[in-house]
Amino acid sequence: MSIGKPCGGQERINSKAEVKQRISLRNIFCIIAKQISYILNTIKHIPNIITLANLTFGLFAIMLAFNDQLSMASYCILIGAFFDFFDGLSARILKVSSDIGKQLDSLADIITFGVAPSFIVFNLLIGFEKEFNFSQYVYAILQNETHYYLPFLALLIPLFSALRLAKFNVDKNQTDSFTGLPTPANALFYIAIPIAIQYQNDNVILQFLIEKEVLSFSVILLCWLMNSKIKYIALKFKSLKSKDHFMQFILIALSSILLLILHFVAIPIIILLYTVLSLINTLRK
Repeated sequence: MSIGKPCGGQERINSKAEVKQRISLRNIFCIIAKQISYILNTIKHIPNIITLANLTFGLFAIMLAFNDQLSMASYCILIGAFFDFFDGLSARILKVSSDIGKQLDSLADIITFGVAPSFIVFNLLIGFEKEFNFSQYVYAILQNETHYYLPFLALLIPLFSALRLAKFNVDKNQTDSFTGLPTPANALFYIAIPIAIQYQNDNVILQFLIEKEVLSFSVILLCWLMNSKIKYIALKFKSLKSKDHFMQFILIALSSILLLILHFVAIPIIILLYTVLSLINTLRK
């Protein structure tokens, strides 16, 4: 036996140690790979989580409107609109858009921008009565007392919002513009009123807007606009060239001026301005 030459038993010990080391490294690699996979899978669901946050605040808005807290309900819808903007943005950034996400977004929008605003408008049309007696209203309607019909016009908002969103889901061409008034814009028209009542109750324009006849006409008009053929301007900027986005810059500039002058009362006017500029833009093309 040569001196210094390892015996066969020692070689087997070394090989076992190497195998254990390799298995240990493989296990560590598998654990790291699983964690990365878990993180990537979680990131994929971030837009849907944001959409569910939109839906959650829509539900909060309905509960608050039930308790006549219309300004707080309006703030919840506003927060919902914030989440609605960022769920689409996050999906584009993460490149994880899916058909399920699109359908979930529309379902959330029906609640936040359809059902929730209808409860606010219903309360506005019954004139902030402390108690609403449904049977009394039904009896009055049966007696042909027409002014009792007005509060139920609020039901048109979720119905036509659902129709608008269904059309949006099947229309693949709504990228650079929207066919019909977007449901968040429709909701903004109504939620601005309770907030304005809280801070600008003596405003002349506000007093005009909360007239039952004016508000009822607004509901009918906006429901029609949601399902009209007007190509509404999408605030998406592919470049900063003014000639490419002339109408968008005009809308932003005029809206900023109106907000500075009229504050919350400006929002319903901005929605009407949005309609007029989109109609002009449609006729130009």
